[in-house]
Amino acid sequence: MRLMMRGNTWHLRRRVPARFAAVESRREVWVSLKTDSRRQAARKATAVWESLVAAWEAQLAGRSDDGTARLDAARAIAASHGLTYKPIRDVEDLPLEELLARVEVLQRRDGTANAVTAPAVLGTIEVPSVTVSEALREYWTLTSDRVRDKSADQKRRWENPRKKAVRNFIDVVGDKPVAELTRADFLDFRSWWLERLAEETLTPNSANKDLIHLSDVLKTVDELKGFDLNLPLQKLMLKEGDKKERVPFSDAWVRDRLLAQDALSGLNPEARAILVGMINTGYLTCSLW
Repeated sequence: MRLMMRGNTWHLRRRVPARFAAVESRREVWVSLKTDSRRQAARKATAVWESLVAAWEAQLAGRSDDGTARLDAARAIAASHGLTYKPIRDVEDLPLEELLARVEVLQRRDGTANAVTAPAVLGTIEVPSVTVSEALREYWTLTSDRVRDKSADQKRRWENPRKKAVRNFIDVVGDKPVAELTRADFLDFRSWWLERLAEETLTPNSANKDLIHLSDVLKTVDELKGFDLNLPLQKLMLKEGDKKERVPFSDAWVRDRLLAQDALSGLNPEARAILVGMINTGYLTCSLW
């Protein structure tokens, strides 16, 4: 690594490794370290070189056939230029000054445009083709923090409703790429639930649980993977109506069945005390632990 003085400013001068020839046309780079102090330049040079290498590595990854790898690489490339990756629809809405700043990043010193960097800076990377079933697999990884302290049984009971919701959705609309899901797909799923409610002894709450869990899976993957899909999941919930009140046990039934002599003789003293306490106070067993 060589430090060279140009005018009153130190520059880093270094040959580009051959493995990056596919993404960097220059044989060597000159990078201003923006200081006239050799000591400061020496301190900054290593970090500057490492950032260059990271950007080239990201550009190589961006040539991958793996859509997720390309998107991750685009974020890294944008970050190496001090930018945040944004999809093209958001780039188009940027203030003119910010848009021009992105265009200037693409301008090489020889006046040519950096075509390798352009997709990352202008947001033209295609969203990875992740199907609904693949999104569920991604979801387990992205939400591992939610089950970290759960027992195996608790984890199973947490996962099963989400698996069911995704399975039901796929049965109705197919295992489509998430990026291709439309409002019509979600409305079809809602209509399917309405038909089930009319035919079976189910409540709207059953449908709403599916809609909530499906929405959680897809939104979580969309947001945490940075797909920016704006999925049309709004206003799908079903009206639940008035909840049916449970008819209480009559005083006579409690007295003659539960409090009758020897009615609870099959229970040990601790279990009998808990049951009597529940009868008299209404507390749940989960309140005891």
